[in-house]
Amino acid sequence: MPDHASIIQAEFAEAARVASLLAADAESANRVAKVAKAIAERVKAGGKVLAVGNGGSCADAVHFCEELTGRYRGDRPSIGAAACSDAGHITCTGNDYGFDKVFSRWIEGLARPNDVLIALSTSGNSANIIESVRAARENGLLVVLLLGKDGGQLADAGDHSWIVPGDTADRIQELHMLILHSLVGAIERSMGYV
Repeated sequence: MPDHASIIQAEFAEAARVASLLAADAESANRVAKVAKAIAERVKAGGKVLAVGNGGSCADAVHFCEELTGRYRGDRPSIGAAACSDAGHITCTGNDYGFDKVFSRWIEGLARPNDVLIALSTSGNSANIIESVRAARENGLLVVLLLGKDGGQLADAGDHSWIVPGDTADRIQELHMLILHSLVGAIERSMGYV
């Protein structure tokens, strides 16, 4: 019989270890500030944030966007943001064009000047995320990538990107959410809301 408490304690310790690696990386904090400023400038010019991810990364994209459109730390105007999580769009596009196109078709339909794409992939190799970056580039979006492991095929594909430490999707996604929360707060400050 496994010692569940010891396994859980080891998971807590690993989460703390990878978070401390991110916290010790001053460049990540500088990048959050730089990306927040770039996003704020685009939103002020009429742009919005589009976010994509698969599975847990999709849930993180949704969470990030609701923090922008709703509220984060305080009352302020809504910031335009949307995550591609609509079941109708995903199943229609997947059925008609293949799953690789679910995000790129969405971007092609919604992207406008000054928009930003936030794309999350723990491997950097998801074909539909790669296609979303291609579509974002074709439509002139600022591309921000949150990746894991070695960054995969997307390692050098963003205007701004993070390859966070961690060997498993869960630890990588936890750090992605930490960056996303930090980014929301920095966007609010960059826009003069807090």
